[in-house]
Amino acid sequence: MKRIVLITGASRGIGAETARVLGQRGDHVIVNYREKRKRAETIAAQIVAAGGSASVAGADIADPDSAAGLMAAVIADFGRLDVLILNASGGLERDAAPDYAMRLNRDAQTRLARLAVPHLPPGGRIVFVTSHQAHFSRTRPVPAGYEPIAASKRAGEDALRAMIPEFTSSGIDFTVVSGDMIDGTIIVRLLERRDPEAVTGRRAHGQLPTVEEFATAVADATTVTAEPGHTIHVGGADFAAAHQVENRWRRTESHASIA
Repeated sequence: MKRIVLITGASRGIGAETARVLGQRGDHVIVNYREKRKRAETIAAQIVAAGGSASVAGADIADPDSAAGLMAAVIADFGRLDVLILNASGGLERDAAPDYAMRLNRDAQTRLARLAVPHLPPGGRIVFVTSHQAHFSRTRPVPAGYEPIAASKRAGEDALRAMIPEFTSSGIDFTVVSGDMIDGTIIVRLLERRDPEAVTGRRAHGQLPTVEEFATAVADATTVTAEPGHTIHVGGADFAAAHQVENRWRRTESHASIA
């Protein structure tokens, strides 16, 4: 039986490529879009043409009524949801309201997760997609202009992690996928205009992951066996090294406290 997979913000970039990967693997992929219906339909048509199964669903997940309508439509059409990939994010848009980043990157994520929980079966998955610039924002410098996004996405991750007991009690797995700046994404293009040195600095640490590489990691996260809240890191060897050091420090601190 095909899994039913809902991917938010899937009409372009990482979400669209993740949809293609999972479509090729045999899942039915629901391509969520906010405004670009034609673009979402093109992605779905490509998946179907390649032998996969896909449909589209329009909704602004930052709007509570729209998000509720999205989940209701998915359940009405398919009777269940097996995987929710929380990919949609934003806040760098030119006309975005001051609170938009937090409403989208934190509030919308937890709202949609709560809407999904009653319909996800035991063994169901929730995957949160983030960036190293947000995931490590408490301990690493953030590119100029990206601060509201980093803070809101980290807040979203923290809020979802606080829901892990609820997920676990329902038999739902939760995984985070964090990536370095992803070559070819709109975020990198915007940062290249606003803070080109930040992008150049990341490239100095090694080749940036491609959209295809990161999307494959997101797709893999829907089947990985790991502890709830496990984070998959993609690219950014320096971030990964810092993560290992921080983990060793936490373990040492914990042992010292116990002693």
